[in-house]
Amino acid sequence: MKTTDLHDEFGEQLQVCEPIFQSFGGKKQFHGNIRTVRVYEDNVLVRKALETIEEGEVLIVDGGGSMRCALLGDNLAAIALTRKLGGIIIHGCVRDVAELCKMNIGIYALNKVPVRSQKIGRGATDMNVMFGGVTWRTGEYVYVDEDGIITSAKALHEKW
Repeated sequence: MKTTDLHDEFGEQLQVCEPIFQSFGGKKQFHGNIRTVRVYEDNVLVRKALETIEEGEVLIVDGGGSMRCALLGDNLAAIALTRKLGGIIIHGCVRDVAELCKMNIGIYALNKVPVRSQKIGRGATDMNVMFGGVTWRTGEYVYVDEDGIITSAKALHEKW
């Protein structure tokens, strides 16, 4: 089911993300349980999350909206693909776009930039983060397609 149909049926129960993201992965539609990471220009915790979260979960990365470096490239996306994650949404940038678009995983981000991030390990995981007009909570659900991004406190999988 499309996000438009989910919104028509469950609108009052959903949060709708502002249309600020671009699709960079080969998969345009995905959904799953939310897991969050908050970092700033440092992707060590992004890698750790990709290596540890469960199959089908969607990693939400609050990168503070930084346009100065990428928090995900083809190497980290390959980890997500191998581990069968639901997808990745990054409030920040990606790189290696020519490779990302060939991978069968959903990747949404603000933009692209060729600069890699720092490797220090600062940040936090599994906490509420806010961007795009949405409060992203670990354990809630996200639904993504070409029409947009919505979140729900409960699973709507039977409708997807």
